[in-house]
Amino acid sequence: MSVPLHPLRVAAAPISWGVCEVPGWGHVLEARTVLSEMTALGLNATEFGPPGYLPAEPRELRELLSPYGIAPIGGFLALPLHTAPGAALAAARRSAALFAATGAEVLVLAAATGLDGYDSRPVLSEHEWRTLIDTAATIRDIATEHGLRAVLHPHVGTHVETETDVERLLADSDLDICLDTGHLLIGGSDPVALARRHADRIGHIHLKDVRNALADEIRGGRMEYSQAVRRGLYAPLGEGDVDIESLVRCVHTAGYQGWYVIEQDTALAPGDPADGPSRDTARSLRYLAEVGAACESARI
Repeated sequence: MSVPLHPLRVAAAPISWGVCEVPGWGHVLEARTVLSEMTALGLNATEFGPPGYLPAEPRELRELLSPYGIAPIGGFLALPLHTAPGAALAAARRSAALFAATGAEVLVLAAATGLDGYDSRPVLSEHEWRTLIDTAATIRDIATEHGLRAVLHPHVGTHVETETDVERLLADSDLDICLDTGHLLIGGSDPVALARRHADRIGHIHLKDVRNALADEIRGGRMEYSQAVRRGLYAPLGEGDVDIESLVRCVHTAGYQGWYVIEQDTALAPGDPADGPSRDTARSLRYLAEVGAACESARI
């Protein structure tokens, strides 16, 4: 299943194949299966996926990835930053050491609630918010010591979700953000408008397209996030309600040179079609190649 070459730096993520850190999320494909499908699509870079999905020993990880020609670029780390910071810092040090030892670039941090999953979040006190900001700053320093960039990922069901949360984070912290088009839209932000306002604060990009009718159900409290994912919340790029083309054009024009990670969160059941994730990712890759080529043509 070949796809066009990309003028942009494009990477994959195991969540597009249903691999998630949430207990009971769905059927988890074996890592070699996912890597084989990435390679068949012409992808040569990926985020790690949840802790423990890929080997935690650098030599073993390199031996696993090498036959597929895939390089790790970093990974997502959801930690409760607002409470018990010592545990969060210890986990961040372990991940940063692994990422650095395998040549990765970025640590994608999320302000987890401490609850399982992303279906609800408690309200933080002022003290807890300040602890969150301070802990994130220390993790940023840990990442820098390992030659990595740390970014904070606004994410549904975490303590940085809504537009108000994102603007408060950007005001109170000097961390750059992972601009995730899907989670921002679901949280009530316009990803393109945010990119225009804060072009200098975008350190990493996750590209998702969203069916806004289902996002409305989440925002209105009528459907949990996990249920919406199973109902088809995420569409291949260009087939949902996020203006992916305008977003890419905006950040490209502003000088963004980082990764565009295709993330179409999926939850698999044992009887689901085996080719579903790869089929959807291929459609996203083709669309993104067209957008990237147009951006390059506009620059010439």
